[in-house]
Formats: sequence, C-alpha cells, structure tokens
Amino acid sequence: MRATSLTVAAFAAALLLTACDDGNQGQDSKADSACAELSVRFGPGNAAPAAGDTGNVPVTITNGGDAECVLEGLPGVELDSGDAMTGVPVDEAAKAAGAKKTTLTKEASTSFTLTYVRGEGGGTKSLGVRRVKIQLPGVDGTRDFKWSYGDVALKSDGKTPDASVSGFQQSGD
Repeated sequence: MRATSLTVAAFAAALLLTACDDGNQGQDSKADSACAELSVRFGPGNAAPAAGDTGNVPVTITNGGDAECVLEGLPGVELDSGDAMTGVPVDEAAKAAGAKKTTLTKEASTSFTLTYVRGEGGGTKSLGVRRVKIQLPGVDGTRDFKWSYGDVALKSDGKTPDASVSGFQQSGD
C-alpha cells in the first residue's frame, strides 16, 4: 500500500513539474504577446492586367498594441492553389540586405511587397492561386487572405512561382 502511495505521489509531482516547465517558451510567449496586436492589411494591389504583366501587392503591418514589437527576419509568403502550398522566394535585394530587426512602436507600421507575374488562366505554366498565407518572423501562426489577382506564372522549372517578396520597409525608408 505504501508503494502505491509513493508511486502516486511521485507521478503527481512529475505532472506538477511538467506543468511548470514551459521548456523555455516563456520568452517566446513574451515576444508573441508583444506582437499580439499586429494588424495585417493585404492590398489593394497594382494588379497585372494580362498574362506576362507584373503586379505588386503591398502588405502593411501595424502595431496596435502598447508594447514595442520586434520582427527579426524576413516575411514569408505561401500561395495556396487549393491543391498545394507554394512558397514565394525572397527578392535579391532583401537577400543581399539579410535579416534585420524591424521595431514597431505603438501605432507604427511597416510594409513589404509581393511582386508577381500574371499567368495564363488555367494554363500548365501557371498556378491558380486561391489564397495567400503570410508568416511574420517570430510571430506564431499565419495570416490568410483571399487572392483576387488571377493566376501566377510559374518559372521555367514549372514549380516555382514567378513572384518575390521584399524585405520590410518602414515609413520614411
């Protein structure tokens, strides 16, 4: 009987310790809570009117919280065709500049641009995009938006969208 009591007590203590040990997620939680009040606006864009034309869609991020939010790195964008998710590469200028910290104080904004080449509707060399998923660096989860700018052309490999994402640009940059 005593062995059972000790086993139950040890098990309860282990559960209690597990509940208290967040595996270093306290720091992540603080970072996420500081950026919890971000609003993301997708578009309106400069739509590409015909296949082969280039369009640009601005994405604006505003800190609506009281705490300073730091985005360290580059934004991530995926195009959702309903069948597959396809990542959009970062443009050459953003790659050359490297990942940097973008600090947003209360009500401050930053933006980046998604540039794309319009593809032929339903063609084998284009991606029928339905939705766009945006991932901000250091922030959990994605933001999901409807895509209304037509098909996106694919590069010669037939897999990579003919599109790119810029780095963050703060007001006055």
